[in-house]
Amino acid sequence: MATENRQSFWDHLDVLRAAIVKIALVTVGFGMVAFFFKEQLFSVVLAPKSDGFITYRLFNRIAAWSGGLSESFSVRLINTGLAQQFIIHMKTALCAGVLCASPYILYQLFRFVSPALYENERRYVTRVVGGGYVMFGLGVLISYFLIFPLTFRFLGTYQVSGEVDNLITLDSYISTLVMMCLAMGLVFEIPMLSWLFAKLGFLSDGFMRRYRKHAVVIILVVAAIITPTSDVFTLSLVALPMWILYEVSILIVNKAAKNSEP
Repeated sequence: MATENRQSFWDHLDVLRAAIVKIALVTVGFGMVAFFFKEQLFSVVLAPKSDGFITYRLFNRIAAWSGGLSESFSVRLINTGLAQQFIIHMKTALCAGVLCASPYILYQLFRFVSPALYENERRYVTRVVGGGYVMFGLGVLISYFLIFPLTFRFLGTYQVSGEVDNLITLDSYISTLVMMCLAMGLVFEIPMLSWLFAKLGFLSDGFMRRYRKHAVVIILVVAAIITPTSDVFTLSLVALPMWILYEVSILIVNKAAKNSEP
């Protein structure tokens, strides 16, 4: 602490620059690996478009167990730009690189700010960042395995007439997948932020219960904004987890308040 306090402003900038360079190198390294393993990368990215995806097979088994009928579907993606596939390949590889390097990115950022923190503050920051990272990852997984597949199957096979075929571009597919995963990752930070605000004394469970109806309206508005499509089906899929997380956050805030009492 004493050594760090004696560093000048430019010394801190040098430390930050070194951390940014390391982050960039690791991210680019993971991105290059993802770029060269194209088949494996896109087998994961494009998996939800096939009726053999694990989510569809699970729902088919549930339908068969309940005596219902399961329908197979097929959606073929198209490309409309000369260099579009190559550009999408690079963007997807870069996103995969950032995702794989995210633990290292958080580690480098924590190393940069930790010298300015006391020991108890370091433990507190570690809990907040670690919990936020886990919740963000959980939101991404739920979006990839549940929300996006159901949305894609509904919209990809929906037709106003048998004479109109769906021609879905690869760019539209990738953009929707990334946007929904990112949005759900951020949405799943609600319990963590609620806990943090409760610890800081800015939020109480009574306040959240009192304005529950207002929160539902805000959830619907936010879901409509972050939803890449304008259909009610996708809106409901996004709004429902947000409402559940809000109710869970009330319990978390209540517990945090009780633990803070002397």
